[in-house]
Amino acid sequence: MTPAPAAAPLKTWWHQMVPARLRRTFQLAIKSLWLHRLRSLLTVLGIVFGVCSVIAMLAIGEGASYEAQEQIKRLGSQNIILRSAKPIEDQKVSGAQQDMVMDYGLKYNDIRRIRATVPGVSIVVPGRIIREYAWNVNRRSDCEIVGTVPWYQTMRNHPVTHGRFFSDQEMDASSSVCVIEQELAEALFPAQPCLGRDIRVGSHYYRVIGVLSSRGRTTKAKDEVGEGEKGQAAIRMYIPLTTARTRYGDVLVKRRSGSFEAESVQLHEVTVKVDDPEAVANVALTIKALMERNHRKKDYDIVVPLELLKRAERTKQIFNIVLGSIAAISLLVGGIGIMNIMLATVTERTREIGIRRALGAKRHDIITQFLVESVMLSGTGGVLGVALGILIPMGVAAFAGMRTIITFWSPMIAFSISALVGVVFGIYPAMRAANMDPVEALRHE
Repeated sequence: MTPAPAAAPLKTWWHQMVPARLRRTFQLAIKSLWLHRLRSLLTVLGIVFGVCSVIAMLAIGEGASYEAQEQIKRLGSQNIILRSAKPIEDQKVSGAQQDMVMDYGLKYNDIRRIRATVPGVSIVVPGRIIREYAWNVNRRSDCEIVGTVPWYQTMRNHPVTHGRFFSDQEMDASSSVCVIEQELAEALFPAQPCLGRDIRVGSHYYRVIGVLSSRGRTTKAKDEVGEGEKGQAAIRMYIPLTTARTRYGDVLVKRRSGSFEAESVQLHEVTVKVDDPEAVANVALTIKALMERNHRKKDYDIVVPLELLKRAERTKQIFNIVLGSIAAISLLVGGIGIMNIMLATVTERTREIGIRRALGAKRHDIITQFLVESVMLSGTGGVLGVALGILIPMGVAAFAGMRTIITFWSPMIAFSISALVGVVFGIYPAMRAANMDPVEALRHE
């Protein structure tokens, strides 16, 4: 005995679950739309692009927002970051007289005051930053030499992927060791392991003992000696703070043609960790008041990652509303296209409507007929739009390198709106068809 065709169960379900009158309505709708294939296709495209734009724009916006929030989270939600900033008046003076030493920024005394007077502070991480070239034989990369303390990487959520971070003993001994970021390892040691190798900075050598994970920054490596292009990267190399202070002192000199600029900065960055997450804002205000009392000029900035994170979340909500509104306009245009086509269809099928009414069709039968055709157009566009809206973010992520996130609810909402558009914009043409006088409809040519 030959087995039943695979479509037989589906056909049986169709006949058992769907009433005969509704089946007939669907068959007439498919036949009517198929008679004008090109017109139906062009109408569907309006819905396709509307649904596609909703999903794709929300996915790209969600990905961009996620990246921004992740960067803020890496700073630590319980952290307060202080950074040295050159005062505006000192910038004006340096432009006119470049032979003077500018003294500004964070001091070691600021750390002592914070530890002694600000309650709720558990850990303080100082940092000193020097911009220099790092060399491995004839390969070089512009990087930031960061003098810091052994607990920096755990405080700043920056894990070590290979090797280890320097220890308290190496800190006390001002050892010539360093921990580099992944980008710097790839730039200076592209074809060999970097652990145990030496990196030259100026006339000093540092032994690589660890590699930190990437922070998403870019780098420009120099393959040849003497290249003049300046790297714009901000990749980092970490050394003990005592080593940095011994090697570079507190005064940084920038030599230029015929002159030099000297800056006296003890610390470029200080990260303060607060015990209670709920007290971050209050501690930040206390530190701000303390800094204002002890600094005559505004030579520092205070960054609170928790506030940045909340601001990023609010920005994300506004961004999603804006993108959703723009995409909704595309769906509105598609809905207007459906109404236009359905009105033209009603005019073309006036005589058919009159015959059906004369044979006993009720007004709700006519309304159902045209609503089914409208919903089939918008539903087909919705399915195709969802498929295309999922493919486009995947293509953007693959070819443009941007992170995209397709949430579960965005295709669902986009498809639901497309079906709703079919109903809303199909009601008026359906009502117009149902309200026709059967006698006048039969006379129509």
